[in-house]
Amino acid sequence: MSEVLYRKYRPHTFADVVGQDHVVKTLSSQIALGTIGHAYLFAGSRGTGKTSIARILARELGTSANDIYEIDAASNTSVDDIRELNESVHTLPFDSKYKVYILDEVHMLSKSAANALLKTLEEPPAHVIFILATTETHKIPETVLSRCQVYTFKKPNQEVLKTVVKNVAKKEEYTIADSSADLIALLGDGSFRDTLGMLQKVLSSSKDKKISEDEVLLVTGAPQTTLINELVSGIAYKKLPEALEIVKKVSDQNVDMSVLLKLLLAKMRAVLLVRFGSNALVKDSLSEEDFSFIETLAKDKVAEVSSATIVALLDAYTATGKAYISSLPLELALVGIASSASQN
Repeated sequence: MSEVLYRKYRPHTFADVVGQDHVVKTLSSQIALGTIGHAYLFAGSRGTGKTSIARILARELGTSANDIYEIDAASNTSVDDIRELNESVHTLPFDSKYKVYILDEVHMLSKSAANALLKTLEEPPAHVIFILATTETHKIPETVLSRCQVYTFKKPNQEVLKTVVKNVAKKEEYTIADSSADLIALLGDGSFRDTLGMLQKVLSSSKDKKISEDEVLLVTGAPQTTLINELVSGIAYKKLPEALEIVKKVSDQNVDMSVLLKLLLAKMRAVLLVRFGSNALVKDSLSEEDFSFIETLAKDKVAEVSSATIVALLDAYTATGKAYISSLPLELALVGIASSASQN
């Protein structure tokens, strides 16, 4: 497995693209009708396929590699860089109808550089198409946005990423359990690139081509399932000291608190869904043992798991990345959950 999985399985045609149907359908229609725009802006979080679809669009227009120019705006931020680009657009393509300029991380352009690009964006030569890509639309001047057709890329949900994990593992001749694929998808955090990067680490460490959930936990450094379940029980049964002790234990293992909260939220959500009869939504994402635990907890009327509990944990997840003490947001959430439960 010498080639990086994300590059190896990067989509090469619109038919290969997963999870961005709204973008693919519109671009395909424009190509079929001959109504191609002169400037596009692809916006979305990292690893959602912006650059891949930009390349596919260029190829679908019959543009050869000689006439596709990829520019990292983060490294070419100055007015001089943009002036050089403005001059180059007037040169005719080598062997294609169009020259396609793909500007990645375009929000990194300086204000003066963005202004220098405006005239060319508004009235480029007929043989030039611009495709700008960004993870931070709010940093792009309105004057630039107004000159582009803007497409917002969706973060792939867990089910989409799980399917990708299973398909790629199969192509690589590995067997992967549903619960293992689901865990990798969860930890991939809405990014195709990060998910496949994590899958690559797991596959590279496997000796028998069968990926178990324990292997995924070991390679990714995620906390053991038993600890997560104990924490879920501690919250549900208002055992604050026990819950805080588990958080300390996980913290001492140098586990990323964001990872702990992701797994905790997934389990708490599962309990809530099963409690209200939505077993099918979670059963495939859990091992048999795990689902039995969730089902037992969901049926126990003493166990307190509510939407308010999950909201408190979501707030802790949001705050974790900025916290001076990484475990503090979760600890505060646990105290708050226990306090509200005791008052009811």
